[in-house]
Amino acid sequence: MGAVGGFIVQATALACLAALVSRTVEQLGLRWSPAATGIVQATVGNLPELLFGIFALRAGLTSVVQAALVGSVLANVLLVLGLSFTVGGLRHGTQRFVAADARTSAVLLLVAASVVAVPSVTALAHTPAAAHEHALSDVASVVLLVAYAAALVASLRSSGGSGPRLVPEGAWPVSLALGVLVAGAGAATLVSEWLVSDLRPAIHLLGMSSTFAGVVVVAIAGNAVEHVGGVVLAAKDRTDHALAVILQSPIQVLLGVFPLLVLLGPVLGGGLTLALPTLLLIGLAVGSVVTVAVVVDGESTWLEGLCLMGLYIVVAAAAWWHVG
Repeated sequence: MGAVGGFIVQATALACLAALVSRTVEQLGLRWSPAATGIVQATVGNLPELLFGIFALRAGLTSVVQAALVGSVLANVLLVLGLSFTVGGLRHGTQRFVAADARTSAVLLLVAASVVAVPSVTALAHTPAAAHEHALSDVASVVLLVAYAAALVASLRSSGGSGPRLVPEGAWPVSLALGVLVAGAGAATLVSEWLVSDLRPAIHLLGMSSTFAGVVVVAIAGNAVEHVGGVVLAAKDRTDHALAVILQSPIQVLLGVFPLLVLLGPVLGGGLTLALPTLLLIGLAVGSVVTVAVVVDGESTWLEGLCLMGLYIVVAAAAWWHVG
């Protein structure tokens, strides 16, 4: 079939899985709080991304893993959030959500991005700490993982836990919904392994940079579940659940997946650190700051959505011409 044909098949398979899992997330949202729904959905949705990172590091694709992790964050906070605002705004007008919850998630994202920025800036500025890039990344990774554990507990406590709620008749049992999520994650794991095997030849045949492959191709394919789920919820005017689903994923990437892969790097044979290239660092910083700005008022419009998607297109274009 070839590498390019493999990409097409994998993208189609992930789209079908995303449609199924988005329906499952909707069912969980009928029973659980937005915070609990977002955490479960993001955890399952990011599992293939974690496994892709493991496979890719074993294959020596360290730069692609970095780009894919940052691309995952940008795809959610710019592309998916923008598409959700646009679809929801065109269908329902100005949409409102609990500003405090969204603001807390956005600020947590900004703080996590700031922690990642420290090793990046020290490396780019060639300070004395740059010689200890791996050690500094390990320290920062431990801090991020501890912050993730604390944020998880705080989120569940503030939302009243993930206990069941009154739901309409015909809703799926929780066991069925969770089973579908796990099955979807397992299927996506197989696709992520195929993606790694086809990545190098596809990059060569399509003439794209490894940065673009990670920031756009791998990031979008690996987060198809969150993409579809968040947009569907916004289209149904369930904005609080949509924001929880969309923002939980990049938070888990920065606080959980990225630092875990950094700490596992020596075992996997890849020298992954938190020190990002300039383009990825700027993209991460801009994306996290803009996210805080658009959710702080507790309202969203289709115009804000279009602007977010426009910013993502510019970042993607820069990644296309980036050497790496």
